[in-house]
Amino acid sequence: MENFALIAIAILVGYVLQKFKIFPEETSIILNKYIIYIPLPAIILLQVPKLTFSFDVLIPTIIAWLVMAFSALIVLFFARIYSWSKEITGSLLLVSILTNSSIMGIPIIELYLGEESLPYVLIYDQLGTFLALAAYGTFVTAYYSASGNIHAKVIVQKIITFPSFIALIFALLLLGQEFNPLITGVLGQFAATLVPVALVSVGLQLQFKLPKDDLKPLSIALLIKLILAPLIAIGICYLFGWNNLAGKASIFEAGMAPMITAGAMASMAGLAPRLSVAIVGYGIIFSFLTTYILSLIIV
Repeated sequence: MENFALIAIAILVGYVLQKFKIFPEETSIILNKYIIYIPLPAIILLQVPKLTFSFDVLIPTIIAWLVMAFSALIVLFFARIYSWSKEITGSLLLVSILTNSSIMGIPIIELYLGEESLPYVLIYDQLGTFLALAAYGTFVTAYYSASGNIHAKVIVQKIITFPSFIALIFALLLLGQEFNPLITGVLGQFAATLVPVALVSVGLQLQFKLPKDDLKPLSIALLIKLILAPLIAIGICYLFGWNNLAGKASIFEAGMAPMITAGAMASMAGLAPRLSVAIVGYGIIFSFLTTYILSLIIV
């Protein structure tokens, strides 16, 4: 309940600040840059070195990456049909692919599947969503935010200078290592600011009246993230016979709301900021209903 309360209150605070014009209009841009440059790298450096690889992690990991891959192909399919701009395509490749696997995933899945499902939730989050945010998210941001002619050199330069990618490289070099408690404490304090700051930023940018042109990509993004993604996960589990707790937890994870940090990343990169925030905001609201319906199907 604490996570749900934080989500609701922080978004409301941001929305009230927006309506009363208490902060300058560029505040959300500054907050998004803060997220990308400070707490996100801090979380990567804290969490990635803890990862261990074994057979037990395969099911959630395989489902996570297959769901993201198929979802990305669906986004590209719709982008081609509707001739979306690079900004809209890049936005949906972030916010309709990357899932809110921990902030919302942990309390919701624990509610429906019990505490014993949490190890699989964490595996999906760390080896699936989290690594995708650092690697895939960096690539999408670099590729779709590049202006003019796109050259491989420009893309590579954007990727290798992106804060989350630099943090990921350092973190992978430190696998199995433990930081000094002082360093861990400092990183933990910075990391703890990500969620409330990102949620306030969502509230600062949230618009309930959207331009007509945004409604179609918004609807398709929510369709992919909240309905098609868990259906893809169900299909994968059926194909491989994974009718177990790991499979069920992964299906729930696939159907969670869009990742808040992905929205911040898209906004900071100029990938349809208004649309990106709307997808995250509406996705959080509708996900409470869709995950409940999902629970009636698979629990």
